[in-house]
Amino acid sequence: MADVVCAERPLVLEDLVEWLAKGEKPASEWRVGAEHEKFVFRLGTHAAVPYEGEAGIKALLEGLMRFGWSGVYEPSDKGEVLIGLERGKANVSLEPGGQFELSGAPLETMHDICAETGGHLQEVKVVADELGLGFLGLGFTPNWSRADVPVMPKGRYGIMRAYMPKVGGLGLDMMFRTCTVQANLDFGSEADMAAKFRTSLALQPIATALFANSPFTEGKPNGFLSARANVWTDTDADRTGMLDFVFQDGFGYETYVNYALDVPMYFVKRDGRYIDASGQSFRAFMEGKLPALPGERPTIKDWADHTTTLFPEVRLKQYLEMRGADSGPWSRLCALPALWTGVLYDSAALAAAWDLCKDWTVEDHNVLRVDVARVGLKAQVGGRTAQDVAKDLVAIAREGLKNRNRLNGGMVDESGYLAELEEIAASGITPAERLLELYNGPWQGDVSPVFEAFAY
Repeated sequence: MADVVCAERPLVLEDLVEWLAKGEKPASEWRVGAEHEKFVFRLGTHAAVPYEGEAGIKALLEGLMRFGWSGVYEPSDKGEVLIGLERGKANVSLEPGGQFELSGAPLETMHDICAETGGHLQEVKVVADELGLGFLGLGFTPNWSRADVPVMPKGRYGIMRAYMPKVGGLGLDMMFRTCTVQANLDFGSEADMAAKFRTSLALQPIATALFANSPFTEGKPNGFLSARANVWTDTDADRTGMLDFVFQDGFGYETYVNYALDVPMYFVKRDGRYIDASGQSFRAFMEGKLPALPGERPTIKDWADHTTTLFPEVRLKQYLEMRGADSGPWSRLCALPALWTGVLYDSAALAAAWDLCKDWTVEDHNVLRVDVARVGLKAQVGGRTAQDVAKDLVAIAREGLKNRNRLNGGMVDESGYLAELEEIAASGITPAERLLELYNGPWQGDVSPVFEAFAY
């Protein structure tokens, strides 16, 4: 497959399928990548933090360079702009409203992931303390309005910001007011990918309920336990949701490629700059008929970029991304990759997890996704509560991690990272409901204490 496609060798569908298949790895090489986002705020005032200024987001990025991070820059009309950091296979990036994201390196064990996450949080705290900044892990900002949130100077975000209101009512909230924690996992073959995709997609709403942690909007309860999850129900129907076709017979790489080809584009990147192709067709691009670049055909890098603009609850690239959870405290940042590793990297656990959801209908999937955003573990599916399914799911993950038997220096396996999820599942009380208890009790109807009580 050519990385640069010329007129004599345009991309064809088989190239796009092959690009996905290049993600296949033997089980001995499977790794896990953990990602998390957090809100940056000013200590004292709890205000959102702009990019520029002596104590802005740019200064935070520059301060982290003392720890061996290198800058990632993007050309703009004002010259090169610092938009992120990289160190080895890990990177730090900025979400549209300045949410600060660690995309960790692909690592072998949960012990490695939790050490990486903890090290990152220690580094950012050193710099943030000097700048008078703090970090908050929630799924939705508890008190900022859209107008309160500054805009980061990344080219793709300008295109997205203009396009979002055309296709949904809450897309700008998704961009500027949400934070998530994710896990990226490998697959061994097309059949393995399909089994993992189906199982994790069906059970993604259960993870949403376990991690629900965003009950406030602009200082008041918003009627949801995961406002972040609700936002995704009205962002852009073309590129979000539960992907009903994943559960159909014959699902594989080509099915996903055809879905992705029909998702409208956002942009094409040339010489580091983003060209607005919002709403245009990648299929037309493959035929040299893209209005934004008449006569030009895509490279495989253009295809890779396009796959990053799809936002279903589980996303396929050259690995699978679990996208269903609100951000939270350090303990739950480690719990999310532990949950999915336990379920997806042990064959007995994967089979047991599929048994939990194999009889659910397309309607079940879509109703559950909506219901967990509002009522969390009290939602119902297939004649059971989400809480009952969650208890089973976490128990399956624990067995999967025990079977993996990846021990730390103290000869302890990875299952301990599930302890908080076990407590949530057993009680049926989500993190969001704990926050509401504080709001209605000791906090006396004021959300501002969250910035002290739940800061990193």
